[in-house]
Formats: sequence, C-alpha cells, structure tokens
Amino acid sequence: MLRSEFPFAAYVSKTITLEPRPGNPPPRLWETPAGLINSIGLPNKGVAGYLAEDLPALAILLAELGSVPLITNVMGSTAAEIAELVEACEARPEIAVVELNVSCPNVKTGLDIGADPGQLEEVVRAVRPLTGKPLIVKLTPNAADVAACALAAEAGGADAVSLINTLRALALTPMSRGGPSALPEGPWLGGGTGGLSGPAIRAVALAQVASVAERVSIPVIGMGG
Repeated sequence: MLRSEFPFAAYVSKTITLEPRPGNPPPRLWETPAGLINSIGLPNKGVAGYLAEDLPALAILLAELGSVPLITNVMGSTAAEIAELVEACEARPEIAVVELNVSCPNVKTGLDIGADPGQLEEVVRAVRPLTGKPLIVKLTPNAADVAACALAAEAGGADAVSLINTLRALALTPMSRGGPSALPEGPWLGGGTGGLSGPAIRAVALAQVASVAERVSIPVIGMGG
C-alpha cells in the first residue's frame, strides 16, 4: 500500500559521520514566512552504529517496498575521514550508492571542501577508486560559483551531483515584551546559524540546478534543501 501511494525511486539516509554526533543544542527550528530554518546538526550513531543497527533495519524496510535502492549519505571533515566512510560503505552490499555531503551549512566540517572547486576535485579524485558503487556529490549552494564546483566534482570522478542543500540562515531572538527599548539578544538557534529550506529557496534552487546542468555532462539531481 505504501509503495503504491508513494512510489520510491531510492531512499537516501540522513548524513552519517565517522563518529557519533549528538547534534546541535536546542532550539533547533525556526519557522519563517516561507520556509523553515533548521539547526539539527547531523545527529547520528556514527558509521559503526549505522552499519550495525540502522542498515539492517533499512534493508528489511526497503525490501518490503520492492527492493528500493539505498543511497547512504556520508560526511567527513578531511579527505581521510571521507575515504574511511566510503570504504565502509563499499563493503556493504545493502548500500547501492554513496553520496558525499560536502555542503551542510549547519556544520563547518563539510562546507569549506564543497565551496572550493580545487579542494573538492582533490577529495573526489582521492575517494573515487575506493568504491565501485555510483558516487554522488551533494553540492553546497553557499559557494561563489556552484557550477564550477559541479565541474570539479565531475572532473574528480563523480557519477552525478545533487543540489541544492539548505541556504545558510540566521534567526534572531525575539524582542522581549519589556518595552520599546528592548533589543534582540542574539541568535535564536542553539547552533547559531542554520539552513533554510521550503518555498523560499525554490527560485534559488532552480537557478543553480539550471546553471549546473548547462556545465556538466553527468546527471544532476535537483532538490530543495
């Protein structure tokens, strides 16, 4: 019933990191007039916990949905960390595709790699030989030239790119009811900044996807954060 009502082409995991992460402190969400800012902070069990606990459960679920392929999204702060994650995914037949998250605006570890075409190409080129599975690079929208980053990912050996992730955003603490002289006290979200998704970023997503599609020959997966 679920598959007939909501057909799935693939299932993408939340981002997996090398070590467990508790995520950012609360508050984690802020609603905007046309979207939502989240500062979740990538909470996960780490790659060992994911492979031992989450992956078997996901494999059963996706088999029940008609052998839906599983895309595992991973993120590291260095090429060595990313390589270890990719190798761990390569060893598991339940995982059909690996997606590199070099774009999360909530955590500093991935953003610098994804915004620098030269560094991005080096990282992709370094990990490409470590897996025979298709390799997707999830690009950051918070870059001076997203199309240049897409070309770098392609040059490094990516089989596809996906975009856009959320846009970096800030929510200020609401003014108190103490009177007209009261001032905002600073960021509202526990992680400081967060990522904006929702209808507010649709036009930006369309522009960036179109720009990338004009420059690369590999598939482009469009998304809205």
